[in-house]
Amino acid sequence: MTINRSQMRKQISKGKSKIKKIIKNPKDTVRIKFATPQDARKTVAKVKKVSKPFARKIQILTVGEQRAKVMGKTQVANIFKKGKEAIRKSHGKKKR
Repeated sequence: MTINRSQMRKQISKGKSKIKKIIKNPKDTVRIKFATPQDARKTVAKVKKVSKPFARKIQILTVGEQRAKVMGKTQVANIFKKGKEAIRKSHGKKKR
């Protein structure tokens, strides 16, 4: 089966529209910093008080932890890990 150029363009434009939908609301993003341990502590504090679901908070801190590990910043990675543990601990105490 061969695909002509117009069909290829349609497929490419569909892919671009999906990307635009993903990055549609930049106000919804939570910026993370992990250059220094102080930046990591500020990020953890910000994530703890932001109004996001539990899973999203864990996901944000996991991204920071993994990026710090890859860059060889074990102290920063440990800060993110402890932040995740604190969020998990407080999540279990909430009344439902």
